Amino acid sequence: MEAGISSYTFNWAFGVPGNRPDKPMTVFNLIEVAISMEAKVIQIADNVSLEKFSDQELMEFKFFADQAELKIEVGARCMTIERLRQYINITHLLGSHILHFAIDGPDFEPSMDEIHDILQVIVPELNALKITLAIENHERLLARELVEIVEKAGSDRVGICLDTVNSLGVGEGLETLTRLLAPLTVNLHVKEYSIRRFTHKMGYVIEGAQLGKGMLPLTELIAKVSPRCQSAILEQWTPPEKTLQETIQKEKQWAEESFRYLKSVLG
Repeated sequence: MEAGISSYTFNWAFGVPGNRPDKPMTVFNLIEVAISMEAKVIQIADNVSLEKFSDQELMEFKFFADQAELKIEVGARCMTIERLRQYINITHLLGSHILHFAIDGPDFEPSMDEIHDILQVIVPELNALKITLAIENHERLLARELVEIVEKAGSDRVGICLDTVNSLGVGEGLETLTRLLAPLTVNLHVKEYSIRRFTHKMGYVIEGAQLGKGMLPLTELIAKVSPRCQSAILEQWTPPEKTLQETIQKEKQWAEESFRYLKSVLG
């Protein structure tokens, strides 16, 4: 399993809603960072709108990544047939074989039957281009529902993108995710976290942490993930500082130290 970084490793640098830097990070900057960190894979997630790139811009990005001997993985959200086809084409143009998708999007929360119907249409297209669709666990669907989605798709070209934190939003912890989803995982999002009580003891705070300094049992997780999973991608929920610039600097420091830790665990 190879270690990689993502546009979600540098959320603040790329820009989050209401907090966009004067000079946001670009996909070309991400390649430069990946080279400096000796990453093997870069994943462009849904905080970068690859559908807005021209074919020429996509090929320039691919050329830069190829020169650096970096594998590219693609990600998006809002899993309509139209969006899937759009991103299957982008994934193919970039020479990638992994496309990770969060199912839901703005004003789009399909039922289980609708999801099954979408995949029945799309699976032959995935098969034809040898692209694997990795469906990400998020804060609406339960792990058992994601298992049903993959099993009903009936193809090795559909699996799970296992995010280590997202399902806390639907009340499921990592033990449940690992038991149900690890055997189906084709893409792994490594995101560290901590949970602590408020000082008044009425509830908990869940926030990101530097990898290896939180609650994520990374070594045990890696051992249980399917051999089909070829990459572990570092993502971060970096708690903000007083200014955006301080936050971006903290994010960069965390990324460097966390990625070294990830590589040491992967050996």
